[in-house]
Amino acid sequence: MSKVRTRFAPSPTGFLHIGGARTAFFSFLYAKKLGGEMILRIEDTDKERSEKKYEEDILSGLDWLQIGYSEIFRQSERADRHSSLLKKLIDENKAYLSKGERGERKEVIRLRNNGGEVVFNDLIRGEIKTDVRDLGDFVVAKSLEEPVFHFANVADDGDMKISHIIRGEDHISNTPRQILISEALGFARPQYAHIPLILAPDKSKLSKRHGAVSVIQYKKMGYLPEAMINYLAFLGWNPGDDREILSLKELIEEFSLEKIHKGGAVFNVEKLNWVNKQYINRLSENEYLKIAEDYVPEKYKNNAPDYSPSLKKLLLFYKTSIVKFEGLKELFDSGELRWFFGLNEKDITSEKIVWKNDENKATKRHLKEIVFRLKNLEDFSSENVKAEIQPLADERGRASVLHPMRFSLSGRDRSPDPFSMAGLLGKEETIKRLNRAIKLLS
Repeated sequence: MSKVRTRFAPSPTGFLHIGGARTAFFSFLYAKKLGGEMILRIEDTDKERSEKKYEEDILSGLDWLQIGYSEIFRQSERADRHSSLLKKLIDENKAYLSKGERGERKEVIRLRNNGGEVVFNDLIRGEIKTDVRDLGDFVVAKSLEEPVFHFANVADDGDMKISHIIRGEDHISNTPRQILISEALGFARPQYAHIPLILAPDKSKLSKRHGAVSVIQYKKMGYLPEAMINYLAFLGWNPGDDREILSLKELIEEFSLEKIHKGGAVFNVEKLNWVNKQYINRLSENEYLKIAEDYVPEKYKNNAPDYSPSLKKLLLFYKTSIVKFEGLKELFDSGELRWFFGLNEKDITSEKIVWKNDENKATKRHLKEIVFRLKNLEDFSSENVKAEIQPLADERGRASVLHPMRFSLSGRDRSPDPFSMAGLLGKEETIKRLNRAIKLLS
């Protein structure tokens, strides 16, 4: 068996999206599994729509997702080769110059189509037959210098010895034309595998409103590359058992075209969030903090209050609750973390401190007892604060004790539990805030 050689051939006319990234990843996995290689070919012959920023986005996206390739080619650099092959077909009477359709003055180049049936074995869908008589003598170039997509694509695949073409099922209809061109050029026929399209949860075509954003946008939102490729692999494929979290090494070992589904793969952002959460949980504290600190707004960086040496403690507290790192920025931007950086006098009122129909006097007594117990606490951790205060809450009423404590520390209707906040604020600041509340209740 000859060496497996796959390719990913994006056009730099737009950003790298989920569908393209999955195609690249499946091509990469298949080649790696069989000891082969994947090449990257930038199909940039559309001069009007191709832009350098899109090529850079494609390269950045593949790099972030750890999708490697052995070589990179640009289709625009192969113009002389395309012209040479077109001329060869004309010289061999396999193609000819023809007047353009609908009275167009410009001549085009058409491939002679002898009709009949084109049959190929799709590695996912099985045998596919197409009667090509209806195609007629189809256009392969606008001129010797302007090959159409089908021709340039086939010429490059042939020259680059591509053995397997893995792409979306929307290319099935292109395959008969491309096989006819390949045969005319005398190239060996590659094997084809057409993967299912990615659909929205409502089974419609995935679009921007469903989350079909640039791959790099997912990076900016704080998804981990390991989570992203894990999720991409499961869009239309699975290992045949209940496992849902697989490393890149495991994906390479398990991957096979036979296990790719024929039906459309549904993109589900909740599932992506769940997968990303599993990978966040696996990060060490240092790995987590290195990423998390990039999502802290500038005005908060290096601006931790005196009672906390850094933001690290606060960031680590939210490690168990965020599903993507952008969630941290959203917490800062929404004001939900303002309590950590200090309270304004207007944040705290006696009416808000007291639980429902409780009296100020009783609430003040609860807070004084909390302060008394915390003053004698040497190891001021969230766990130890809870161990000290929870019995008091159980005795006097949880809401009556814990609501005043929580509101005194945060000044917010929504905030973490009072034990966690106390551990994050530290002993001195916690007691200071509780005493301020006691004063308001006097």
